[in-house]
Amino acid sequence: APAGHTQDGGQDTSFRWQCVEQPIGKLLFRRFLEGAPGFAAAAALWAEIEAFEQCEDAEREAAAKRLRSRFFTPGGAEHCGF
Repeated sequence: APAGHTQDGGQDTSFRWQCVEQPIGKLLFRRFLEGAPGFAAAAALWAEIEAFEQCEDAEREAAAKRLRSRFFTPGGAEHCGF
């Protein structure tokens, strides 16, 4: 495993494992993002991307357009410039 991704005992400590794959880690990280003014838009984007992944194929184009305008339009209230 790459350096920094495991600790003694071989436990995976990667971001993906801790904050995406583990339900409690995901919940805690999302709450952290939502509570930090600089990261609240990132939390909303994450939630919307997960919802987008569940969309029916016929709805995806409209959902993608909403995502782009909400999060990727410079100057918008929830613009995520990263």
